[in-house]
Amino acid sequence: MRNYKRSSLSLVLWLFFVAIGSQTAGAQTPLKTINNPQGGVIVYGLVDGATTQAAAMSKVLRIVHNNCGERPQVGRIFKVRGTNSVAVFFTVVNHPQGNKQVAGLLIAAPSGPNQIDAALVSDDAARFGSTVNPMLNRLFSEWDPGGAGQASGPATGGHSALAARLHTVAASDNSVSIGVPDGWTVDPASGHGTIVVKGPHGEAVAINMMRNAVDSSSAWQQNFWRMGGRPIPGTILYPYHGNLIREFPNLVQAWRRAGGLGPAKLQVDKIDRTPPPQGAPQGEECVIVKGQLDPDGRGMRSWSEMMCATLPANEWRGYMVIRHQSLFPNSLAAQQQPTVEAMIPTWRQNAEVLNQELAADIRRKQADDAAIRAQTRVAIDNIHAIGQQATARYNATQAANDAQHAGYWAQQDTNARNSQSFSNYLLDQTVIQDNNMYGNGTIGHGTAWNSTADALVKANPNRYEIVNTPNFWKGVDY
Repeated sequence: MRNYKRSSLSLVLWLFFVAIGSQTAGAQTPLKTINNPQGGVIVYGLVDGATTQAAAMSKVLRIVHNNCGERPQVGRIFKVRGTNSVAVFFTVVNHPQGNKQVAGLLIAAPSGPNQIDAALVSDDAARFGSTVNPMLNRLFSEWDPGGAGQASGPATGGHSALAARLHTVAASDNSVSIGVPDGWTVDPASGHGTIVVKGPHGEAVAINMMRNAVDSSSAWQQNFWRMGGRPIPGTILYPYHGNLIREFPNLVQAWRRAGGLGPAKLQVDKIDRTPPPQGAPQGEECVIVKGQLDPDGRGMRSWSEMMCATLPANEWRGYMVIRHQSLFPNSLAAQQQPTVEAMIPTWRQNAEVLNQELAADIRRKQADDAAIRAQTRVAIDNIHAIGQQATARYNATQAANDAQHAGYWAQQDTNARNSQSFSNYLLDQTVIQDNNMYGNGTIGHGTAWNSTADALVKANPNRYEIVNTPNFWKGVDY
């Protein structure tokens, strides 16, 4: 597909399906391409060689990846109500077309024995929320694989607040963006890879909230505080030792304390473990929670959340907590859930900005530490009479501070690794290591679909292995 890198968007979409068809013998199945008058492109046809909906989707998404120069970010697969079709939202940056942000919807449906049809509607990400329904109406007026058209397209299904008109908003530092309906705004506190958006009627969605944490019961931390050390502002102080189902309410309250907030009234109606991203640090746990939360004293709201927590590690017993959350007035919860499900796949992080911010933070912290050391040395020089005891105290405190700060920046790097791991989790992808990449002993890393990674490891376990999150290579895997 490299020869087609400079093609127009509509031609690229058409080529997705040509490439699929060309992988099998025989004549190419006729395909239909529609340029929608209101904007966007529609392509549909038989996916030759695919006998399941999952296989058809996988083939199309891989070709999107090859043509656009990066992996598409996909949401949760859902069933189109009233049909035998399944669908998934995706976003991707089309690098050959000037890094154009593209959003789309991929649908797959059986059209006969061991036959799968697929349809793809896409547009500029900023317009997709307003053009997706006209495209679907046009698509389902012509395309009816196995009776899918009887539902008049996903626009009548539970997921189609599709019908919600989404437009892209970004944090002020441009590190992260998401599609939202009209009337929603970005919370000013968003940034550094986290985004919080709020609706006009008390709705709120927060993606990728992260806090560093320390086990406050550890001997290292208590000794550090006795010597005058202080935790970095915003750090969770809680003795977490695992079992996230049990500790979830306590970690929510510890999170609030770290942000300067008082305890909140909460009610957990359902909590279930969910698998952490493949390759996550050993001992990491994730849970899915539904219930009620009063975050600001204004009354209980419908609450959904995914929380992940690593186990305390290293000498200073640090760990990390990640949260993805939605809050709605109870009267709007059922009505707004499809809108949230359409928003989630549009969430994107800007890796270049995040790396720049981390580098700037490190430089600023190093400068601050140097200034503190210089001031402390001057003070010690002025009180020589205190003698060696003061110097020893200073050295011990400084060593503890250095260890804490070194651990903090190591944790920031871990945050970046875990953020990429979560993205891989959403995309059903895995980082694998090829221990003989070029046949000459060179080791290489790459990201593959989970099914491909599992097949490679099972076929040749001496050559291929799964890479855990702590072993990701910066600049290659994240």
